[in-house]
Amino acid sequence: MSTTISKKTTCDAVTTYSLAAIDQLLKMDPSLDPDFLRAIIKPKREIVVEVPLRRDDGKYVTYQGYRVQHNDARGPFKGGLRYHPSVDVKEARTLAHLMSLKTAVVNIPYGGGKGGIAVDPKTLSIGELERLTRNFTNLIQHNIGPHTDIPAPDVNTNGQIMAWIVDEYSKRHGHCPGVITGKPIELGGSLGRDEATGRGVMYCTREAAKEKGVNLTKAKVVFQGFGNLASFGARLIEQELGATVIGLSSSQGAIYNKNGIDIDAAEVYYKKNRGLKGFKGGDFMTNDELLVQECDILIPSALEKAITLANASKVKAKILVEGANDCTEADADKVLEERGIFVVPDILANAGGVVVSYFEWVQNLDNHYWDLPQVRKELEKIMVAAYSKVSGLATEHHLSMRTAAYTVAIERIARAMMLRGM
Repeated sequence: MSTTISKKTTCDAVTTYSLAAIDQLLKMDPSLDPDFLRAIIKPKREIVVEVPLRRDDGKYVTYQGYRVQHNDARGPFKGGLRYHPSVDVKEARTLAHLMSLKTAVVNIPYGGGKGGIAVDPKTLSIGELERLTRNFTNLIQHNIGPHTDIPAPDVNTNGQIMAWIVDEYSKRHGHCPGVITGKPIELGGSLGRDEATGRGVMYCTREAAKEKGVNLTKAKVVFQGFGNLASFGARLIEQELGATVIGLSSSQGAIYNKNGIDIDAAEVYYKKNRGLKGFKGGDFMTNDELLVQECDILIPSALEKAITLANASKVKAKILVEGANDCTEADADKVLEERGIFVVPDILANAGGVVVSYFEWVQNLDNHYWDLPQVRKELEKIMVAAYSKVSGLATEHHLSMRTAAYTVAIERIARAMMLRGM
């Protein structure tokens, strides 16, 4: 069966961007085999399992679990596990592809993987959640490992779930903290992992502002989202860059205040009320309305597909830094580019999390742990080098940052595959 992907085929945005980067790569090096390059888009392996669970009331149920392993030419598969009703093999396939590109663009020795369970964890007791996690671990135990595939937290998963996974895996394979990252510190987690994605976004925002001549001490910043990335990122952008955060949101709605938001007060209110509606420090509006408010820098940090053809023409930011994975549709991306909005793509902007996951894995393998200043120093070095590489290619070949980032990533994957003889 041919692995060639036709350009006429309806593709997800990540595949569309990859095909554009492959075209650019072929212009740069016509000796490359286009069918070989397009085969990189295909995942290596897709795993689907039925995960059993005995509910607290004695009822026996099953949930579908997934792990897509995209490419391991540059190192073990790496990527998150999410627990959400929308999880399916198509979503996992796209996000695994994205992870292969992300690890390549920041040049850490991983491939890409993604997966999870199609379940709403809010409907489970803590005991049910633990049993489900352990059962899932048992089903995929021979497909993961510190030199094979290293999962991590994602949507609706956390350090406690990672702790159950490392415990269950270690029962059968010996003490092995390196099987997973995002663990609690007590079980081999890394200092700085909780802030890593937000800090990486901050570094990319700083470099983008420098490149585009934006004075950050006068800049107004909107975050769509108020989860881990946005809560850390918003504080860091204010504290370390001197910018003013004027917008934040939750799944129920957003707040906007052109004079600035008290982030600490908003977080206290959010945790108490599970939303931002009623918060006195800003005007309440929908998430869609927040995305098109006046600002200098817009950072979508929630779920996928935030920037669409419907709102791309209304975005008022000078710089858009993609905190969320796969957050801009391909048609919308063209509109942003035509309007001159400078976009720092997700595979670069939000890679801080996987970089510090890599640090955690290195520390686990060495059994030697770093202090927080070292983690931050090494993260900044990798993020700035990656930004510089992408920006340099974009400038040299007159590309968007997205096409340049994808081109860097695909070239690195292709070179590794060719050297290995794959």
